Amino acid sequence: MQPARLGAPGRCFAASALLGILVLAPPSRAQAVLETPQQTNDRIKALSAAARTATSPHDYIIGRGDLLTIEVFDVPELTREVRVNQTGSIGFPLVPVRLHLAGLTEMQAQQKIAEVLEANGLVSHPQVIVSVKEKKSKPITIVGAVTHPMVYEADRPVTVLEVLAEAGGIANDAGDSVIISRPDQPSNSASDEPPEIPPDLAGEPASGTSTASAAASSAEPPPLSNTITVNLNDLLEAGDTRNNIYLQAGDIVTVPHAGIVYVLGAVQRPGGFVVTNDRAQLSTLKALALAGGLNPTARKNQAVIIRKDAAGQQHQVTVDLAKVLKQQTEDVRLQASDILYVPQSGSKAALIRAAEIGLGIGTAVAIFRIGQR
Repeated sequence: MQPARLGAPGRCFAASALLGILVLAPPSRAQAVLETPQQTNDRIKALSAAARTATSPHDYIIGRGDLLTIEVFDVPELTREVRVNQTGSIGFPLVPVRLHLAGLTEMQAQQKIAEVLEANGLVSHPQVIVSVKEKKSKPITIVGAVTHPMVYEADRPVTVLEVLAEAGGIANDAGDSVIISRPDQPSNSASDEPPEIPPDLAGEPASGTSTASAAASSAEPPPLSNTITVNLNDLLEAGDTRNNIYLQAGDIVTVPHAGIVYVLGAVQRPGGFVVTNDRAQLSTLKALALAGGLNPTARKNQAVIIRKDAAGQQHQVTVDLAKVLKQQTEDVRLQASDILYVPQSGSKAALIRAAEIGLGIGTAVAIFRIGQR
């Protein structure tokens, strides 16, 4: 005996019921949840603030490229601003060798300079103050789908969420992943503890590598892969803070663009929906479910998809959503930047000008991100 087949009305009812279940069912871990990019950015800021609060106080460690202000009390001719060169050292008046300061805290640097001045008979009982005027040794670059791409000069250990918050959060079309490109050789200044002052206070060791730098290197965690991918969905939705890794000097943080699919016209929740990496095969039925389903006045058989080709030319394709809902024709896969327009009954013909739809998109269409809870 063959199983009974649904007639056309039955198939339509079943497809509509499935669409309603996708939209109205209570959220679960496997179900899509919509939120605006602003809501996502608010959570990024909140988690960033929590991570910053949990970070223990840390003295800044001087690095290559930093500009230092050195003051010697009651000896104004020795007070000056100097920049740490690429070898991690500075030149100082009347001192015959360069002083290696990279890898030291401000207090350690002023102690080292004071002892060098006294050892060379330049100043008796010197009182030295060292402060970092410009912090240029720990740049972290944030690019891609963020509000404000920037180079962030870290003055302490920072996490992925913290630099995203510093960049103003993610853009409307940001994907679900963050790619971190890391230099081959991690910076020696990434140690969590400041190194001890080296015993050679007269300058750099003969070997060319300071004991301070060696101490910092030994305290570093093992080098990570040159490319690290962090899943934002796991980090923000599932609360997996293991993905909120600490960044190192020279890291480049890239948030890829995912693209947006727009659903306009006779739907319950018109707007744009971010096409994330793991949902690249967004179809018309999935898009309608995200948009809350069709209105009762929708002309299902005259919907159109507006799509740009490789040359940037716009093309319109008619989609019979009535047949798609009845499973009489294949569901159409959507691409980034596609516009699915569903006309209302009594409105002008479905094949309206693309310019009019573009005008509708430009007038504050809501954007939604697709998460999992």
